[in-house]
Amino acid sequence: QVQFVESGGGLVQPGGSLRLSCAASGRDFSGFVMGWYRQAPGKQREGVARIGPNGRPDSVDSMKGRFTSSRDNAKNSLYLQIDNLKPEDTGIYYCNAYPPSDTYWGQGTQVTVSS
Repeated sequence: QVQFVESGGGLVQPGGSLRLSCAASGRDFSGFVMGWYRQAPGKQREGVARIGPNGRPDSVDSMKGRFTSSRDNAKNSLYLQIDNLKPEDTGIYYCNAYPPSDTYWGQGTQVTVSS
């Protein structure tokens, strides 16, 4: 059974940074493009970054320079570094394949940006 477990979220002040982690189990995702997604309060889930099997990261244009994804294929794990956090970054962050599979969504990790 495939499972994604996200962690590393929390309450952070505007301008701060966070590093989110995602541990995958049940399948080897080293050959997959993987993505990070978030769901802000009252909004639909959206993609924020993705990373290729070779570790080449990419992010949504509006988030370039602040959202950086990385991966450790040996650990079947993903990471998302978020810098210069803004209140509008508040939401639940998830990892999944790219494009995402509806059967793979985990519980996510809550990020709250507030002073």
